[in-house]
Amino acid sequence: MASNTTDKNELKDMGYEIFILLLSLVSILNMIVAADLYFFPSDPLSLGVLAIIDSLLTFFFLIDFTLRITTASSKSAYFFRGMGWADLLACIPFFRIFRIFRVLRAWRLMQKVGLKTMVNEVVNNRAGIALYITIFSLIILVEFASIFVLKVEAASPDANLKSAEDAVWWVFVTVTTVGYGDRFPVTALGRIMGVMVMFGGIALIGVLASFLSSFFLSPPKPPEEPELEAGDPKVQIAQMKKMLEEQEKSNTALREKLGDLAKRL
Repeated sequence: MASNTTDKNELKDMGYEIFILLLSLVSILNMIVAADLYFFPSDPLSLGVLAIIDSLLTFFFLIDFTLRITTASSKSAYFFRGMGWADLLACIPFFRIFRIFRVLRAWRLMQKVGLKTMVNEVVNNRAGIALYITIFSLIILVEFASIFVLKVEAASPDANLKSAEDAVWWVFVTVTTVGYGDRFPVTALGRIMGVMVMFGGIALIGVLASFLSSFFLSPPKPPEEPELEAGDPKVQIAQMKKMLEEQEKSNTALREKLGDLAKRL
């Protein structure tokens, strides 16, 4: 019973749980690719991009660990039985292998919720899901576009994008449509990638702007009343109150009719 209660309290918004699961999967995949590039050096520029993206993911994982331990009903239960210690170690680059536990925990929590509940949550909270998917898509776009543009620009002697930092900076600036012009691709394939990044950035930033507008301008939702079972005394009391209200309305209508008849007499 205590374990089930802990799991229930640990489960956050479904969109958030899916977001953390996707980030964990990307982090593990990047770790495998980075290990291959480290032991068999063939593309140091891509390794640099993966290191930058890993720093960004580590920032999200630190926020996740802080959120979970501060909102846990029992901090010790989360840290020891809930594998919180693995979450903390996973934030350290040398212990990134512990991020596998994040995937296992997220999968276990969502299994307890059930597929039907997950689908209903996604359908009913599309705005929140859209925000997480947008942030995740931005991270993926920055990573793959940076690696691709470095590969195609490396062959040009006039390359303006020469390091992982240059490539990531260029993608971020292009995605946000700022366009400083200090870094830019010079090859045909690099410019094609630039066009794709521009269109992707417009779409993703548009979704993000729509979410923020909806969040700040939409009226607050009324609090939802908890569902009660048919045999619950509260349900019976509510039914009896409703019957009394209907009876009082009927009595009032009868009094009005009697008054009208009395006036006619």
